[in-house]
Amino acid sequence: MQPVMSPAASWDIVFEPSLPLSLILALGLIGAAVIAYSAWRGARGTPWRTAALAVTLAALLNPTMRQEDRQAVPDVAAIVVDKSESMEIGDRPKEAQAALARIEASLKNTPGIETRIVTVEGGAGGASESGEGTQAFAALEQALADVPRERVAGAIFITDGEIHDVPKNAGALGFDAPVHGLIVGRKNEKDRRLTVIEAPRFGIVDEPVKLTFRVDDTGTEGATGATAAVTIAIDGKEALKTDVAVGEKKQVSLSLSHGGPNVIEIDVGPGPGELTLLNNRAVVVANGIRDRLRVLLVSGEPHPGERTWRNLLKADPSVDLVHFTILRPPEKQDGTPINELSLIAFPTRELFVDKLSEFDLIIFDRYKRQGVLPLEYLSNVAQYVENGGAVLNAAGPAFASPFSIYRTPLAAVLPAQPTGDITLGGFRPHVTETGHKHPVTADLPGGDATPEQWGRWFRVVDSTVDRGEVVMDAPGGKPLMVLDRAGKGRVAQVMSDQLWLWSRGYEGGGPQAELLRRLAHWLMKEPDLEEENLAATIAGSTLTVKRRTMADETPDAEVTAPSGKKTTLKLEKTAPGRYEARMAANELGLYRVAQGDLNAVTASGPLNPREFADVRATEKLLKPVAAETGGGLYWVGENAEDTPDIRTVRPGHDAAGDNWLGLKRNEQYLVRAVHQVPLLSGPLALLLILGTLALAWRREGR
Repeated sequence: MQPVMSPAASWDIVFEPSLPLSLILALGLIGAAVIAYSAWRGARGTPWRTAALAVTLAALLNPTMRQEDRQAVPDVAAIVVDKSESMEIGDRPKEAQAALARIEASLKNTPGIETRIVTVEGGAGGASESGEGTQAFAALEQALADVPRERVAGAIFITDGEIHDVPKNAGALGFDAPVHGLIVGRKNEKDRRLTVIEAPRFGIVDEPVKLTFRVDDTGTEGATGATAAVTIAIDGKEALKTDVAVGEKKQVSLSLSHGGPNVIEIDVGPGPGELTLLNNRAVVVANGIRDRLRVLLVSGEPHPGERTWRNLLKADPSVDLVHFTILRPPEKQDGTPINELSLIAFPTRELFVDKLSEFDLIIFDRYKRQGVLPLEYLSNVAQYVENGGAVLNAAGPAFASPFSIYRTPLAAVLPAQPTGDITLGGFRPHVTETGHKHPVTADLPGGDATPEQWGRWFRVVDSTVDRGEVVMDAPGGKPLMVLDRAGKGRVAQVMSDQLWLWSRGYEGGGPQAELLRRLAHWLMKEPDLEEENLAATIAGSTLTVKRRTMADETPDAEVTAPSGKKTTLKLEKTAPGRYEARMAANELGLYRVAQGDLNAVTASGPLNPREFADVRATEKLLKPVAAETGGGLYWVGENAEDTPDIRTVRPGHDAAGDNWLGLKRNEQYLVRAVHQVPLLSGPLALLLILGTLALAWRREGR
């Protein structure tokens, strides 16, 4: 708002010396000494000599009448409007807008004031996102960056008083003018808030982790014995429900169920006279780490691919590998005494009865039924899968023979049934249409080309698939990799023993390590490798929702913002089986995304936002700087008439009253033009000097 100021003229007498003042002073002293000597001698022309000296000195000082054409410049008043998250509570936005309207109307009728309005935004992308809270004085400094401090009339804050960058003293403001605060809200408000004191950033899967938090009821100081109901959920599933004492730290033990990010939600019930529920929730993301992945690898016989399995698993320091290769099956008994054999006996009972449940993954590599493992033990493996275990079968030629592992109780969990035939000849493994959707095989390096850019294999065990998903096949649509769920567990079958060719780099090799890594993680039920997965992330002020599915289409997602506002989000297809959508996330707090039975949560901003540490309206924070600058604080709650009037005051006068606030009148101006007229021009000065000297000579000549 830029007022128009009328021009004005100013007259002054100024001196523009013809010689340096020091020289003029020296001449004056010399002249004064001569005149004093003349007076002492009784010279009768002393008065005229004095007049001549005075005219000479005046001429040297060059007095000038100066006229300045001045343009008065307005003073600048800044209005800082707080629109942080705490100002979105209840009727505060409406009350703040009403107060701003009255201030603007009053300033329109106040001459000589230029108004600058600056807004302090919160939410994602604002200062609140980094945990700094409401940075109102930083916004004020930016608004007045190009204004000379002599023109600042004052600052008016329309806020709930929760400002987190108030300077320690008025000297840090950068100007000398009053600071006023219009406090929006009610005195003695009450609110309940949740504070996370200590949260795990990572934890061992299935091992307890500690979470410490506190529930506070602000505005009810002195009350004791109150409790609050707290619910804790992990990945959207309730993990714990407990009552905690208000104002006291509470530590609970939780268990992370899987590797990767585990989203822990803490929710406390509303308190008496609750202002907002936004600070009743918190989110912690803890990364699950498997202590040691225990893998049992059973190789039916020595073969080139056996070392590939071993090297791959041993290369991972987090894997405890137990590997047995059957080197001397029962049919190869040759009468050699047992004490002369260097082979280790296969501890079948210990592995397949006593400690079977301790393994995370069991791999049968070209295993065939040859009497080493009783059918009872293989039945235990099938039950192990049904109870949540994982089995990977890498089939060799024996899988198509009468000694096939399929002809054991394991058939109950194996999805691919051998036909008895084996196809020989070079071929390149092909990712099926289903495989391009499945997280195990989607986007494998070289898999998007036609044909795939990787080396050939030369053998596939023919099979028919009763259930599960075929993610890779051989020419003729013959299943090559089949994935399935059995009870609570998972099963994968690779219908070839030629995977080792990729690790050797044959014909350029292939993504063997990446494929087996994904396969193992899928068998271990890692969330990132789930076929049906909903994920949400926030970067800056943008919420990204990603959906992975095996279906050909996906329904809309429903996003619930921290304020409770619901938004329907349509997801667009980005690749086979993958959908994505983005939306603005301008609120600070927890966002929930739901799509059918799937849920995802993500948080915008810091763990314990400073903005929500205390959302009650207060004048405490602004009071010191307002008092030091001569400003005032005014509660402008539900009654807009409480907004004070505005006056302009001279420097040094009171700048605040009961129902009015003052802005400093600096009376600054710009000089548009200057006109000068010498009062003692050269000829006139010469005439006066000569005249006075002539009179002095005439007087003394008598």
